Amino acid sequence: MQATKSITKRQKEVLNFVIQFMAKNGYSPSLQEIARFLGTKNISTAQYFIQELEEKGYLKKKSHIARGVSPLSQTTTVPLLGLIAAGDPIEPIENPEEISVPESISIDSRYPHYALQIKGDSMMDMGILNGDIVLIKHQLTAQNGDVVVGITEKGATLKVLCREGSKIFLEPRNKDYPIIQPKHLEIRGKFVGLLRKG
Repeated sequence: MQATKSITKRQKEVLNFVIQFMAKNGYSPSLQEIARFLGTKNISTAQYFIQELEEKGYLKKKSHIARGVSPLSQTTTVPLLGLIAAGDPIEPIENPEEISVPESISIDSRYPHYALQIKGDSMMDMGILNGDIVLIKHQLTAQNGDVVVGITEKGATLKVLCREGSKIFLEPRNKDYPIIQPKHLEIRGKFVGLLRKG
């Protein structure tokens, strides 16, 4: 794990903006978008914040890449970004709180992680209950059988990814819910741990 130094409130806001932007869009924000978030047109201001967060061990910036900013996941806390329910958009939380990750859950620090609170009981047979908080590793691909955050034409959902030939299904773990065969699917992350029940 990379040692990190304390950051200012404004630096934390920028870090949370980057993480939430990636969770929503699947790619990192540009310097122009970070500057816009900061309320300025000055790109050097965004570069300053990114450099500070990189030096303190919170971000990694790939040189010569327009959208090369990525968070370095901390093994102690992750941001709770919102609520996820079957077929609804992720409901953002205005002021994301930091959720402690127990040592029993191993985090790959090369990838950003975030947390979502479950709304509903479509995954109850896996022990994921209404109100639970789940840890998500941000990634845009997944293997057959992975529990994923999927964005479909009907919204966001947490389900088991199943592939049968060229067909893709999202399966609940509750017999009262139907299997989803989305026309359009974007993976936004993989379930890697249950943090706590809210």
